Amino acid sequence: MEGSGYTCSRLLRLRATMKSMGHQRRLGLCFLGVSFLPVIYIICLNLEITWRMDNLNLAQFPGIWYTQEPNRLRYPEDPLVGNTLSDGSDDQHTRITPPTPLSLKVQSTSPARIRASTQPGARTTKGSDLKGALLKSAKPTEPPFIGDSYYSEDAPPQTDCPDSIRSRVSQTDFGVRYLGRIPVLQWAKHATPEQYQRLRLYPGTHGWGNLDFNTLVSTLSVLNTSANWHMFDDWDRRSNGSRCVRCAVVGNGGILKDSKKGRDIDQHDYIFRTNGAVIKGFEQDVGSRTSLYTFSTNTLRNSMRSYAGAGYRGPPLSEETRYVFLPDHDRDYLLMKAAATHTPVERGPEKSKTPPTYFGGNVTVEKLKMYHPDFIRYIRNRFLRAHAMQTKYKDIYRPSTGAVMLLAAVHTCDQVSAYGFMTPDYVKYSDHYFDRQYHPVGFFINHDMKMELRLWQQLHHAGLITLYMRQ
Repeated sequence: MEGSGYTCSRLLRLRATMKSMGHQRRLGLCFLGVSFLPVIYIICLNLEITWRMDNLNLAQFPGIWYTQEPNRLRYPEDPLVGNTLSDGSDDQHTRITPPTPLSLKVQSTSPARIRASTQPGARTTKGSDLKGALLKSAKPTEPPFIGDSYYSEDAPPQTDCPDSIRSRVSQTDFGVRYLGRIPVLQWAKHATPEQYQRLRLYPGTHGWGNLDFNTLVSTLSVLNTSANWHMFDDWDRRSNGSRCVRCAVVGNGGILKDSKKGRDIDQHDYIFRTNGAVIKGFEQDVGSRTSLYTFSTNTLRNSMRSYAGAGYRGPPLSEETRYVFLPDHDRDYLLMKAAATHTPVERGPEKSKTPPTYFGGNVTVEKLKMYHPDFIRYIRNRFLRAHAMQTKYKDIYRPSTGAVMLLAAVHTCDQVSAYGFMTPDYVKYSDHYFDRQYHPVGFFINHDMKMELRLWQQLHHAGLITLYMRQ
């Protein structure tokens, strides 16, 4: 029995020893495995980076992208082919007191050099916005509502002016964001299912998001003459041998009161006006002619209510006057169609039993035009990208009607003189030139008037416009 107990004891000790050695071997293997993990991770990471570099197509990332300064932007050059995509609410006011200071600076003057990929018959330059180094993120950081992608047309200019804005803009800081081939006006050929699917993503003035396809087609199909897509449809008969279109763009600012600029304004080839353009009684200061009147249905009706006491009864009526709609929603399309076809407005706030008479009883379709939503989104994105676009007010923010009018002139006229726009000393002048008493300039969240003020100064100092500053 003693021998048997001794043997069992030895066996137990041997088993314990072997078990201990097994634990040690497993611990050793675990230690080796853990030691090699960083090496394996580094090798895998290296392979992944190599694969990404080999397979990355830099042409996927053209367009607008952030540099190290997040408020300074770079833009692609103007596309060289036509008829392709190229990158690049009511006017009810919500008053803000005091005006919110701007945190965004004017965009960078250095063009992006990444070229877009090309497909037969088309070229697209999309606004991918990459933060930091290009390889740090392959996902666009530009919010979708920006939509820095635009239709492009290969339409020849109406003049061959040797000193036109379009010939000089490339020599200025604005050259990197100026798209010379973007359509300023929309007409029948733009109403396609493909374009509707693209533009229905953007609401308000920036797209067709507030518009059903049938209303779009029924309206734009009426705008089917060359006069509807040429800003200066009568230039051939009024040019008088001139090679350059000279435009006066007249805002309603108080700086024009007692300015005696009326004669200078009327001597231009074309005179742009907007909204509550009261002329009678103010001819010495603001002139008497109106060639192109810019408005939205909402701003027109608001002006008729707000400025009736100053003598405003509606848009100017003359043989030379053309009416340029700034479409906010379907109201503008419905009014446009009714005016062009001399039929009642079908529905909405302007629904009527008789044709509208805002533009005279004999208005023809050739006298009606409508801004393209790509153009409005483009000037917002590249010229007036305000801080409001980073806030809850982003859906109601847009360039003011006067800003749209002036920037449209910069894109269509050869020479531009601007009158009645805000200047740095705006506090010296009443809100409007027709005010009987001094009224301070109002600031509203849906426009950034101070950013617009700075833009006018920059365009003036770049030699692209001549801004009246009463100095």
